[in-house]
Amino acid sequence: MPFSLPPEKLVAARAFAEVLRPGQRVCLTTHVNPDGDGLGSEAGLIHLLRARGVDAVITNPTPTPPRFGFLFEDLPGVDRTPEAVKELRRSDLIIVLDICDLGRRGMLNETVRDRGVPVACLDHHISSGMLPPGPRYIDSEAAATGELVFELAVANGWDLPEAAARGLYVAILTDTGGFRFSNTRPRTLRVAAELLEAGVDPEEIYLEVYARAPEGRPRLFAEALQTLVVEPQHGLAWVTVPPGAIERLGVSSDDLDGVVEFPRSIEGVRMALLFREVSQGRVKVSLRSVGNVDVAAFAKRFGGGGHTKAAGLAIPGSLAEVQATVLSAARSYLGPNGAHDGRG
Repeated sequence: MPFSLPPEKLVAARAFAEVLRPGQRVCLTTHVNPDGDGLGSEAGLIHLLRARGVDAVITNPTPTPPRFGFLFEDLPGVDRTPEAVKELRRSDLIIVLDICDLGRRGMLNETVRDRGVPVACLDHHISSGMLPPGPRYIDSEAAATGELVFELAVANGWDLPEAAARGLYVAILTDTGGFRFSNTRPRTLRVAAELLEAGVDPEEIYLEVYARAPEGRPRLFAEALQTLVVEPQHGLAWVTVPPGAIERLGVSSDDLDGVVEFPRSIEGVRMALLFREVSQGRVKVSLRSVGNVDVAAFAKRFGGGGHTKAAGLAIPGSLAEVQATVLSAARSYLGPNGAHDGRG
């Protein structure tokens, strides 16, 4: 079945593109600690915009993890994250990808809020959204924001060069867990097929994203997995990053990607958690689920959010205090023997 868009999405995607004009200074930005979807979507979109004569640059709140640096190698100077505030202050349009509020914009929150130009958004998360006015192209049914950038290109008849397709493939690959997660739908695979036809080399992408790890990464996994705790009576399992391990092993928080999948893979586990200190007095919790457990709804109780089966939150307190609070809430949420359906 050839890829197509329903009429309402065609209208929305074309309306979104109406704000894009040759000669504009456009800043693309995503959330703190950018992931494969945020960065891949930016890379794909920036190629599409520059082909239309739009002067687009990357202005993220935190640096690009090394394993995703290859996405911008053919665009020297495009990643202006170190000068993000300055770039945003002279922008004509800001496009926020993979997040639709100011909550995870870090030090750029005020700059985006106060710039006084349209702030467009491309996102696939469930969020009420708290951004300045601007066009939106949002679909929580999409597997990744990269899928929406692809739809934007299709709706507006934009050619899709291999470099743009590569970024969008990374976006979809990483947010579907290598096409393993339940957000992988027939439509997702149709988009991926179109990207492969545009010239993407899937083995090359795999090597860049998953097979260029520093030695410290498997050592970090090993230390975290030594902390594994499983409560089969609740369908609950969790791991903890030892304090100081990231710095000691010479890695970054991005190198934790995939750790929480190990407790989720244990038979009978319905909710898996990863705890790590992100600063003095603040702890981040990554959540994954199996079946019909909605970890986005659970995370919302603590001011977090995300997807039904992959979410996160960050709250103040010591590691021990946050673990006690979150685990107690998780046990109540799941119920004995995992009896609760995880939706309320």
